[in-house]
Amino acid sequence: MVFKIIITHKALIDTVNGIEWYDKQAKGLGKRFYLGIQKAYKTIRKNPYFQIRYEGVRCLPLEKFPYMIHYIVEEKEKRIVVLGIISSYRDTKTWNKRTNW
Repeated sequence: MVFKIIITHKALIDTVNGIEWYDKQAKGLGKRFYLGIQKAYKTIRKNPYFQIRYEGVRCLPLEKFPYMIHYIVEEKEKRIVVLGIISSYRDTKTWNKRTNW
């Protein structure tokens, strides 16, 4: 069963900010970050049932980047709502502020 992915505005901003930051670090790194996100989306579309971290929000770490995709599964609607793509280096207090999506 394949789920539809809905990307919130905050998650889109997280993506753009991550791409821009990685592009400043090295040429082409922002593109690799973006492709890593796309690969993770393919994974959760097929199987979204990764670990619940807090208040029904599931997280999937990106490969090769210290970021996690935070999302909820709306099972009846067969969709995944991506709430954010957050660096795992960020203070957990920052994550807690973002739980009010």
